[in-house]
Amino acid sequence: MTELEKMLSGQDYFASDKQLVKMRFDARDRLDEINAVKQSDVKKRAQLFKQLFGQTGKRLYIESTFKCDYGCNITVGENFYANFGCVILDAAKVTFGDDCMLAPQVGIYTAAHPLDPVARNKGIEFAKPITLGHNCWVGGNAVINPGVTLGNNVVVASGAVVTKSFGDDLVIGGNPARVIKSIHD
Repeated sequence: MTELEKMLSGQDYFASDKQLVKMRFDARDRLDEINAVKQSDVKKRAQLFKQLFGQTGKRLYIESTFKCDYGCNITVGENFYANFGCVILDAAKVTFGDDCMLAPQVGIYTAAHPLDPVARNKGIEFAKPITLGHNCWVGGNAVINPGVTLGNNVVVASGAVVTKSFGDDLVIGGNPARVIKSIHD
């Protein structure tokens, strides 16, 4: 298997592999181009994000600055919005349903490192996919960690650190995130 195949299948991979490094630099070059486009040029920015991401809905809007590792592993549904300073480390698939919103400074991180310092210092990493259902709203400075799945209609409170998966119709918050209440309460 190539290091890319290992990465996408959730196995340990060598992050400094030449192919992966080239893919990350290519994505960064595209992000430099996107982040340099005026915010008022909505159509141009959307077109460039549609080229960067693996799949998108028809409507999306992402404020500058936006950063990601690869871009091609990100799928966003219809009416996606990300506010200033969003970072998505997409070494694994990151999938958003329709009508998702990310507040400023949200971090979504699929990439992880071994606990063993010897393996970690050799540049070994692994990644786990992240999925957010429809109508999710992630508050400012919240972090979604590797392997998390959030159901539909989930609100993540500002500053939350989401380390595990949650079902539908919930407000979650804290560090680590826990259920605060049901949307229907």
